[in-house]
Amino acid sequence: MRDGRRVFLRASRSVFHRVLRAASALICRAWVPSLIVLGMVSAAQATGDVNAGEGLFNRCAICHSDAKGAPNKLGPNLFGVVGRKAGTFPGYSFSAAMKRAGFVWTPAKLSDYLASPQKVVPGNNMPFAGIADPKQRADIVAYLASLK
Repeated sequence: MRDGRRVFLRASRSVFHRVLRAASALICRAWVPSLIVLGMVSAAQATGDVNAGEGLFNRCAICHSDAKGAPNKLGPNLFGVVGRKAGTFPGYSFSAAMKRAGFVWTPAKLSDYLASPQKVVPGNNMPFAGIADPKQRADIVAYLASLK
């Protein structure tokens, strides 16, 4: 009786493993290409168009300058903003919230901020609702990153 149970368990395990392998292969064939495509879209969005971003910056230029050495406007000069600690541009009076932000402006953080300034730094003084379009944000961030 014991030998019979062993044979049955081995056969069951073997069938189970074959079914599991087949299911894994099917899932990989179906999902992996989709994940790769999604990764490509995300990478493409993260890499913005500097020229398009320069044009889109016009809506930012109402409050921010983008030239080296240009004076601050209603908002701080954004020349060299990528890599700068938030709330630290010389000669600009930042809100207490921005001074406490404690992060460095990276392309990802800028994109998040452009999407929803109040969500990233609650209580900041920037009266801007945000840019919903990830492509436009990526373009603006690419432009800002080019200002060195």
